[in-house]
Amino acid sequence: MKKLFTILLVLLATPLWAQQKPLQAAIDSARIKIGSQANLTIKATVDTAATVRFPEGRNFGRLEVLESYPVDTVKKGAIYELVKKYGLTQFDSGRYIIPRLPVVINNKMVYTDSLRLEVKDVKVDTVKQQMFDIKPVIAAPSAFGWLWYIVALLALAALGAGIWWYVKKRKAQPKKEKEVFATPIEKATAKLKNLEKKELLQRGAIKDYYSELTDIARIYIEEAIHIPAMESTTSELIDAMRGAVQRRKMRLSQETFEQLERVLRTADMVKFAKSRPMDFEIAEDRDGIEKAIVVIDKSIPQETEDEEALANEILMAQRLKKKRRKRVIIGVSVSAFILLLAGIFFTGRYIRDNVLGRPLKDLLDKEWVTSEYGVPPVKIETPEVLKRFKDEKVLNNLPPNVSSYQKFSYEGFVNNLHIVVVTNTFKEPVQIDPEKAVNGELAAFEKNFKARNIVTKMEEFTSDKGFKGMRASGTMTITIPLTGKEAKVFYNILLFTQPTAAQEVIIFHEEGDTDAEKITERILNSVELAKAVQ
Repeated sequence: MKKLFTILLVLLATPLWAQQKPLQAAIDSARIKIGSQANLTIKATVDTAATVRFPEGRNFGRLEVLESYPVDTVKKGAIYELVKKYGLTQFDSGRYIIPRLPVVINNKMVYTDSLRLEVKDVKVDTVKQQMFDIKPVIAAPSAFGWLWYIVALLALAALGAGIWWYVKKRKAQPKKEKEVFATPIEKATAKLKNLEKKELLQRGAIKDYYSELTDIARIYIEEAIHIPAMESTTSELIDAMRGAVQRRKMRLSQETFEQLERVLRTADMVKFAKSRPMDFEIAEDRDGIEKAIVVIDKSIPQETEDEEALANEILMAQRLKKKRRKRVIIGVSVSAFILLLAGIFFTGRYIRDNVLGRPLKDLLDKEWVTSEYGVPPVKIETPEVLKRFKDEKVLNNLPPNVSSYQKFSYEGFVNNLHIVVVTNTFKEPVQIDPEKAVNGELAAFEKNFKARNIVTKMEEFTSDKGFKGMRASGTMTITIPLTGKEAKVFYNILLFTQPTAAQEVIIFHEEGDTDAEKITERILNSVELAKAVQ
C-alpha cells in the first residue's frame, strides 16, 4: 500500500508541476523615489538535473543594476525553485520598462515578462524646511603633520644630492675643444681628411659619403664666395657661382665649373635615384672636389674689410630672399590643398544630394500627402501614401472583443524608415493598459525583426494639433530582413485610447539619421484623430 501511495503522489505531482510557468519575474515595488532601490526577483522552476543561467549586466534597459544577489535554491520534491534577485535603481524620474530578460534553461533561451517601474521625484518643502548656505570647509588638525615635514626634508635632500651628482659628472667630463680654422680652405681640407677616416665607403654607405662630400664643397663655396650654397639646388649653385665670379673678377675656367657640376649631379643621383658609381668614379669625384676647392681658393682676390662686409650682406639678402620664396610656395601650396579638399567635399556633397540623391532627403523635400487611415480614422501627413495591410490569417483570427483591425504601413527597407498606423475597434468598452500595449508592439519587433537590447521610455505626448496620448520611445538593435545585417534604430510608438477604440502610430528609423528625425517629428506633430462611434 505504501508503494502504491507513493506512485499516486508522483503521478499527481507531475501534472501540477507541468502547469506551472517555468519562469516568473516580479518586482517588490512599482514606484520608487529617485536613487532608491527596487528589487527584481526572477524565479525558475526546473527539475533537479536542469542547468540554468540567469542574465548578468550593468543595466537592464535604462535601469542600473546596483547589485546581483546569489541564487537561492528551494527544493520541492522532484523540482527546484531557483530564485535570483537584483537591486535596480534610476536617477532620473519617469516611467521605465524592465525589458524581457533572457534566462538559459538547458541551453534554451526563455524570456521573462517585461515589468514597469515608475521613478518619482523627491518633493522638498522649502516652506517648512528652512534652507541654509553651504558651510565653509574647516581644516581638521592632523595627527601626522610632523610626517609631512620629514617627507619634505627627505625630498629636498634627494634633490640636492641629484644636483651635486649632475654638476660633479659634468665637471669630470673632458670638454671637447672646438676646432678653429683660419680660412675656409683649411676647414674644407681638414673635413676631407676626416671623411676618409670615417671609412664610409668600406661600410657601403655610398649615399652618406656623397652627402658629406658635397656638403664640404657647398660650405666652402658659401664661406669663401658668399653665396647661399647650402639652400640652393645644383643648377642654382652653378648659376650663383658664375655671377659671383663675374662680380668679383675671379678667373675660373669652364673646366672647373663642369667638374664641380658633374660631381654635384652624381651626388644628386646617388641620394635621390639610388645610383651607385664605380669605385674608380668615386675616387675621381673625391679628387675632383678637392681640386675644384683648391682652384677656387687660388682665384679669389684679396678682400678688404668693407668688401667682405658687403659680401656678407649680399649673402644674407640672398638667404632671406630664398626663405621668403619658400614661405610663399608653402603658403600657396597649403591654400591650394585646402581649396582642393573643400572643392572635393562640397562637390561630392552636391553630387550626393542633387545627382545621386539621398533617399530620406528626397522624401523630406518632396510634396507630402495628408490622408485618413482606418476607422476611427487617424489623419496624418506622410511623404508616401501608406499601404493597407492584408493578411487573412490575422484578420480571421481576431480576439473575441475586437470588432475590426486595420493596419497601414510604409516599409523602407532600403532607407531603414518604417511608418505604421494601426486602428482597433472593440465590441464593448475596454480599459487599455498602455504598458501592455507597448509590450505587445515590442514583442512584434522581436518576432519580425529579431529585436534585442530594447530601451524604452514612456511619457505623455501632445501633438501640434492638440491631441493627447502616450508616447514610448527608445532604441533597439534589429536585423534587416533583406540584408540580414544588424542596425541600431530609434523608435516612437504613439498610443491613443478611447472606450471602444485604440489608435497607434509607430515609426522607427536608423539612429543618428538627421533626415529621418525631421521626417519623424513632422509626422508625429501632424496627427489628428476622430472619435469612435459608441
